[in-house]
Amino acid sequence: MSATETIPSAASATPPRAAQPVDLESRRLGFRLTLPTQLLVLFIAVFPLLMQLYISLTDWSPLDGVSWWRAWQSWNNFANYTDLMEDRRWWGALWRTFIIMAVCVPAEFLLALGLATLFMDDFPGKRIFYSILLMPMMVVPAVAGYMFFMLFQSSGPLNGILSALSGMDVRIAWLSDPTLALVAVMIADIWQWTPLMFLILLAGLVGVPEDQLKAATLLGASWRQRFFTIMLPRIKTIMVIALAIRVIEIFKIFDTLYIMTGGGPGVATETISVYVYKVTTQDLIWGYVAAIALVILIVLSVLAVFAMKRMEAAKREGRA
Repeated sequence: MSATETIPSAASATPPRAAQPVDLESRRLGFRLTLPTQLLVLFIAVFPLLMQLYISLTDWSPLDGVSWWRAWQSWNNFANYTDLMEDRRWWGALWRTFIIMAVCVPAEFLLALGLATLFMDDFPGKRIFYSILLMPMMVVPAVAGYMFFMLFQSSGPLNGILSALSGMDVRIAWLSDPTLALVAVMIADIWQWTPLMFLILLAGLVGVPEDQLKAATLLGASWRQRFFTIMLPRIKTIMVIALAIRVIEIFKIFDTLYIMTGGGPGVATETISVYVYKVTTQDLIWGYVAAIALVILIVLSVLAVFAMKRMEAAKREGRA
């Protein structure tokens, strides 16, 4: 091969160097254009957190007549966090929140998974039943709370149905009994939020490759074998997402519960959200409330990190 033939090929094999400075300059330009937005988002996310941390180290209250930036005048170091560890009411509210979570989340998950499996197949009136099933999720939580408040009255429809079935006059005080009031709150939560988990799980099941299900059917696999060996492994990530959403939302349950029971009788149904609301609006100890909020944020962050790790593990298993 001649030298004149090799020169063009060598030149064509060399990547153009002029494109690198242009690419670098475009990145710098993009950074400059988005910098104001990035700073704004950082300020919106970080400033409230730093402010909350600052307030949590003081005894500041709006009743002091002092602006929040002068809260250092009532500095107490970590006294709020020490008081929180010794606050029996806080631990009681946390325990009741975990009880609601331990009952409602598995119940919602199992009901939603069963319904999602049924709705994978076509049947008469599927669209009508689908719409009816999603209705509870569309109800405003405050309205749902009022509905169940009326339902669980001593002279309400539920006791009326029980009276008709038993032939006796049933007058169960659902919302006045500490145990029954908590059960009523759980029933209301399961009724309203099972459709959300159903929607998430149904989206995951619909995404399962149909050719794999058909191939398994041709090979003689039963419905149970297809469900546990093909469908469930395929939606592990979706299941983790659904469970994580509901666990986090349980910590924020407020509207329905507060309208039904107000946290009562006594503190029998007082969850974390209701407890924080009462301390904020009634006691007005905002430094203590800031400490509570930070602890809740840390707990939820740990749960979120755990959920993300489970999602990554589910993805790796799916690839394997």
